[in-house]
Amino acid sequence: MNEIVGSHDLLMVTLDTLRYDVAVELAEAGRIPNLARHLPGGRWEERHAPGSFTYASHQAMFAGFLPTPARPGPHPRLFAARFAGSESTAAGTFVHDTPDLVSGLAEAGYHTACVGGVGFFNKQGPLGSVLPGLFAESHWEPEFGVPSPTSFEAQVACAEDIVSRLPHATRLFLFVNVSALHQPNWFHLPGATREHGDTRASHAAALEYVDRHIGRLFDAVRSRRRCFAVVCSDHGTAYGDDGWTGHRLGHPVVWTVPYAHFFLDPDEAR
Repeated sequence: MNEIVGSHDLLMVTLDTLRYDVAVELAEAGRIPNLARHLPGGRWEERHAPGSFTYASHQAMFAGFLPTPARPGPHPRLFAARFAGSESTAAGTFVHDTPDLVSGLAEAGYHTACVGGVGFFNKQGPLGSVLPGLFAESHWEPEFGVPSPTSFEAQVACAEDIVSRLPHATRLFLFVNVSALHQPNWFHLPGATREHGDTRASHAAALEYVDRHIGRLFDAVRSRRRCFAVVCSDHGTAYGDDGWTGHRLGHPVVWTVPYAHFFLDPDEAR
């Protein structure tokens, strides 16, 4: 990361609430082609979330604690605040002397921008202002939120505008919290009604919806220079699994998440 930070733009996308099992099934079935073409080997990596709900998980990720590989470690981290005794800080780790990654990248010369999604990014009160407040530029509109059937399209349009306005010489760290997977998501499943409620199938349909539009986001961020991208879930969610529903609980479907990182090159634009 010490060779990447400073020379590349950076993109972090959290597919909020996306389950690992659903992500894997759709990739294997060819139902998310725009995401799958960028996954190393065409496969998601299985990881463990650093938190069981959005606020906790993002606080950890912005401190450099991205989802951890689901196998015995220690596992070197991409980013880390300088911290005595850290066993996951390695020679290739980008180490910053600020309390969070966002300010660390800002100190390294990056313009930091956030496109919010779920309520913890809505800036409608003190709690919803903490995470977006880390960034030099942050955006949230009701059209970006969980009740909107076109949330991701609106978020991508906002990201495109951010990229278009930024001077080319300025490096960009763009963060997008994708709200479409989060409940309610029944409206993404053809034929479903509010009475049907949210299901594992509508969760999958929401991921297909995101995949149909994510190519625009990737094209925008690689239009300036080579970009290093991290795409992952912050936590999963339960749909009646073993009697459990929702998240902020300790079920494996909540703690197990999909993860990938990869490069986006300008000459690969669609």
